[in-house]
Amino acid sequence: QVQLVESGGGLVQTGDSLRLSCVASGRTFTNYAMAWFRQAPGKEREFVAAISWSGASTYYTDSVKGRFTISRDNAKNTVFLQMNSLKPEDTAIYYCAKDRRIYTTGQAMGTQRIDSWGQGTQVTVSS
Repeated sequence: QVQLVESGGGLVQTGDSLRLSCVASGRTFTNYAMAWFRQAPGKEREFVAAISWSGASTYYTDSVKGRFTISRDNAKNTVFLQMNSLKPEDTAIYYCAKDRRIYTTGQAMGTQRIDSWGQGTQVTVSS
C-alpha cells in the first residue's frame, strides 16, 4: 500500500498562486498514474488533474485548464499541482490519489480507479 502525504495548501487571494506537493512512500510509485481531486463543502469529490505513470500525458477538468499544471518527479516520488490565477470557486480540500491500475495514462480517472488517498490539504481563495 502506498502512503501519500500532501502539503502546500493555504489561504490566498483571488489571482494568487499555490503549489501543492504529494510525496509517496513505496517503490512502486513510478509505475502508476497519479491524480489530484478536490472536495468543496457540501459537494462531492471531483477530479482535477491526472498524469500518466511516465509523465508524458496529462489531463485536466475543464474549469482548471490553462490555470493548473500537474507534474511529477519520479526520482523523488513526488507529484505536484501548480495552481495559478486562483478563484474563490477553487476553494476545497485537495487530495492526492493513486491509480489502482499499473502503467495507465491517467485518462478518465474517476474515484473508482483510486486505491490510495492522501489526507488532503486545504486551499482557501478569498475574493
